[in-house]
Amino acid sequence: MARRYDSSTTTFSPDGRLHQVEYAIEAINNAGTAVGILAADGIVLAGEKHKPSSLLAPSKNSEKMYKIDDHVTSVVAGLTADANILINNSRVTAQRYIYTYQEPMPVEQLVQRTCNYKQAYTQYGGLRPFGVAFLFAGWDAHFGYQLYMTDPSGNYSGWKATCIGQNNQAGKSLLKSDYEEGMTMSAAMKLAVKVLIKSMDSTSASADKLEFCFLTKEGDEVKQRIVPEAEVAKVIEEVQAEQKAEGDV
Repeated sequence: MARRYDSSTTTFSPDGRLHQVEYAIEAINNAGTAVGILAADGIVLAGEKHKPSSLLAPSKNSEKMYKIDDHVTSVVAGLTADANILINNSRVTAQRYIYTYQEPMPVEQLVQRTCNYKQAYTQYGGLRPFGVAFLFAGWDAHFGYQLYMTDPSGNYSGWKATCIGQNNQAGKSLLKSDYEEGMTMSAAMKLAVKVLIKSMDSTSASADKLEFCFLTKEGDEVKQRIVPEAEVAKVIEEVQAEQKAEGDV
């Protein structure tokens, strides 16, 4: 029955489903895991980098993290080519807002505009949904630090901590039990490492497989920082030592 309705994004199945959107979500669930955690003094974004071959030259830019504007950044899970189109659209939208109103675009408004663009690709014939999900992290004067998740249907939602990509249910379960409001950035980073270790498909975590970005506010300026591999490796060692100690008890 499903095969009669899954070739078009504009046709609902008898049970009210859009199969092409569900297939796009399934593509995201097979992608590298991405985590976002809201801390008291900033936001931690983390992602698992897939390295299919040792012969592959290292990326010149970040593979998972994308800067949208000075006050907004994102981490992606899914098809990178699809992500590039949406990232460019979001960047142009943010700059048009600044040009028009002479102030940074509110974070939720930017997320909503991006999701409106994604939703249009589920409603018109001859198009397919974008096979990518985003975690947007940002700060604005209206609501402070904010973390949003978007999906191919055009829906978005605000989160304190969440996980997308491969084994995201296991990651969300760990976040639900271990996340605490008001936690520091260092504690949030350790929690993100725990989530990635639990959800990764490889046997051991290493700094070259993980990528972290911090979004913080220093004075009147919002800062975005990609965490160096040496710092990531140190945190991984600390988390693994803690887990080993807990296992020995």
